[in-house]
Amino acid sequence: MPSLSLLVRRGLLTALFACGALAVNAAPTPVKTQVPGYYRLAVGDFEVTALYDGYVDLDTKLLKGMRAEQVQSLLARMFLQSNKGVQTAVNAYLINTGSNLVLVDAGSASCFGPTLGQVQDNIRAAGYKPEDVDTVLLTHLHPDHLCGVLDKAGKPAFPNATVWAGQEDVDFWLNDKVAAAAPEGNKPFFQMAMAAAKPYLDAGRFRGYKAGELLLPGVSVVHTPGHTPGHNSYLISSKSQQLLVLGDIVHSHSVQFLHPEVSLEFDVDQKAAIATRKALFKRAAKAGWGIAGAHLPFPGLGHIRKDAKGYAWVPVEFGPIRNDR
Repeated sequence: MPSLSLLVRRGLLTALFACGALAVNAAPTPVKTQVPGYYRLAVGDFEVTALYDGYVDLDTKLLKGMRAEQVQSLLARMFLQSNKGVQTAVNAYLINTGSNLVLVDAGSASCFGPTLGQVQDNIRAAGYKPEDVDTVLLTHLHPDHLCGVLDKAGKPAFPNATVWAGQEDVDFWLNDKVAAAAPEGNKPFFQMAMAAAKPYLDAGRFRGYKAGELLLPGVSVVHTPGHTPGHNSYLISSKSQQLLVLGDIVHSHSVQFLHPEVSLEFDVDQKAAIATRKALFKRAAKAGWGIAGAHLPFPGLGHIRKDAKGYAWVPVEFGPIRNDR
């Protein structure tokens, strides 16, 4: 029988395939869907589930305090391209303390485009139901953190939960006089906040708190103002382990860890936001706290490490749920 190379040279191999003498099985059709957007870890006796709401493309022009070419250089060293904006995750966190099921931030629901609004579906994918949640803690009242308290029909997505937010944010975002005085471009943020909060306010299940309050056993408030007047983070503590849920302290991990002096256009008080970020990075790095970030690459979990210049983000490694560390 002629050699394979000879068959190829004579064009006979193509003919054999064509007539079916040599059968080839086609690969299965690509699935083209991502895995469900949740990830679990243990914090002492608490179970924490990171929930993916989706993503937005962050326009790098929103980063303030650094020249455009410097921003591009920092993105390039992380293999990120910004011609259409930098993909930025929106995350929420579900905490099962054994006594309470607590949701920190609720995602954006229908307030923004089709790349967002997955928190409620991912709660179900993670083995819970929105009805199981008894407490919703909001880091602040921007729509990508608040709108998800409503379902697609505009009704409370968490019918058995009380929603909590910092009193300064309540007084700012849910205030008709403040909204009326806001620049035209900011008015939609007030409108979306008021619409999302209204069903819970009407039911007496939307409440403000003051910084420093212990809302639940193992959950304390860390006041982190600047991004909004009443922006808060939450320190989750069980046994000897702690996890700080940051809220909007970081929007670009590629830029702001190394350069915490870079702010965001949406910061209500940019100077305060920078001061808060610097102080919190220093505190978290020294304490060795675990970190959960609303806009860090999903699952947004890891640690902050002090470097020779600035800080570095050290993401969690995938692994089994363990509480023996």
